[in-house]
Amino acid sequence: MMHPVILLIGGAVVVLAAWIFRDVFTLPGLRAKNLPPGPPALPLLGNLTHIPKTGIHLRFAEWANQYGSVFSLKIGHGTIVVLSSFYHATELLDKRSLHYSNRPPSHVVGKLVFRGDHPMFMDPDERWKLRRKLYNQLISGTRCTKDHMPLIEAESVQLLRDLCLEPEGLMRHPGRVSNSIIMTLVFGIRTPRYDTHHYAELNRIMDALSELGETGATPPVDIVPLLKYLPEFLWGNWKTRAAKLSDEMAGLYGPLIARVVERREKIGRSATFLDGVLDQQEKLRLTQNEIEVMCGNLMEGGTDTMASTLLSFFQAMANFPEVQKEAQRQMDLVFDEQAMPAWSDFEKLPYVNMIIKETLRWRPPGPGGFPHAAAKDDVIDGMKIPKGTAVFLNIWGLHHDAVRFAQPEIFDPSRYEGMTQLASVYANSSDCEKRDHWGYGAGRRICPGIHLAERALFVAVARMIWAFDFLPKIDAATGKPIPINIDPATGYHDGFLSHHNDFEVDIRVRSERRKEVIFSEMARAEVEVFSNCS
Repeated sequence: MMHPVILLIGGAVVVLAAWIFRDVFTLPGLRAKNLPPGPPALPLLGNLTHIPKTGIHLRFAEWANQYGSVFSLKIGHGTIVVLSSFYHATELLDKRSLHYSNRPPSHVVGKLVFRGDHPMFMDPDERWKLRRKLYNQLISGTRCTKDHMPLIEAESVQLLRDLCLEPEGLMRHPGRVSNSIIMTLVFGIRTPRYDTHHYAELNRIMDALSELGETGATPPVDIVPLLKYLPEFLWGNWKTRAAKLSDEMAGLYGPLIARVVERREKIGRSATFLDGVLDQQEKLRLTQNEIEVMCGNLMEGGTDTMASTLLSFFQAMANFPEVQKEAQRQMDLVFDEQAMPAWSDFEKLPYVNMIIKETLRWRPPGPGGFPHAAAKDDVIDGMKIPKGTAVFLNIWGLHHDAVRFAQPEIFDPSRYEGMTQLASVYANSSDCEKRDHWGYGAGRRICPGIHLAERALFVAVARMIWAFDFLPKIDAATGKPIPINIDPATGYHDGFLSHHNDFEVDIRVRSERRKEVIFSEMARAEVEVFSNCS
């Protein structure tokens, strides 16, 4: 029989070995003790069963309230860290941006659909830097103000005209105007109607891309790489669907590029993004797919973000009439019925800028953020962030933090009293207390279209406040207002961005004189601006 002391020592050795093993060798799916806290995880699976198919941004906000402003999730060997405070977002994604600008792997969408050429899925290497440089040549703040305002203002006039003629088309008009602006800047080709072929085809393709990206639509190959070799018929022919979608994108962008090449041969160059790329092609030596995906990236990002924000603006005006009334009061102090506001009036209309900031806070187009990845091991507040960790900017949680934004579901532009600059100014600040919102992302991966979007949104919103009343629709049977569903969980549906479910607003022009001005300005836009486009 063993001596009790030997048994005690032996037991201590076993316990110590188990402790060391747990500390050094953590089973896949389990959370190492030095990671940020988070929901309990299962061996191998981690938190995979906790991830909802829809509304991940709402779940992120719940977990932030429960586990803190920095929490983690485990998915197999992988780690996800979610940032839910202005301080931590600024500290990691802005101040340490050099180490948090990578992207997590994306085999299905990044590799199979976009063939490795989409800048959204690239690490910040030389190829990515080139694309950002080319984008900046088109849509820097200086270039937007100097060259693009006539187009932006002309397209906003058509938006007003379309809302006068077809107010029931409010779900479609914002997408048309945003797509037409970016299409003209990229190709010199307008989108005169919401059923224009290239716009309708883009919407169909983006819907298919969203379906392909849904949880469970494809095997989780980024988590379990061996699943790449699984026969695809066992999982809905996912490789074939990805390849088909890639071909359909080429079928959309390729002919648009061909039209520009043909125009250059017959008439000469124009001041579009694609013309600028083709002018440099001898040096750049880009492939056809690289050019298609670059142009497509501008189309995708330039269309949905502005359209989503304008739809949220419609909802806010109809649901918060006191805000609309104050906006019109301030507008009418500066403009009468004879002329509508323009970009040059930005400093005269601070309340419009406040409304735009509040719209992007209240209903951010990308509420879950697009994941960054840690390029090296790091530590924040004593918590480890391992190299390769996917880092999410929890935009919804940041914008609906009741401590920072009292009653966050109330649309209240006065939150931004005194913040008179564009979002790009506050995004460049290293002081988290001076940040207005995170609607355009953070750090080196901030949306390159921020300057274009801010100017286009200001002109469109200012002119709609000048032109229209936004009222709830009245139910003919009951005589009561028809509620607009702005519930975050049921009023919207997921895609690569958050999309509004259909809703109705009664849009009425404020006076006949304003309507006359709109149609007069539309006639001028057709002659002076639209006649120069395809």
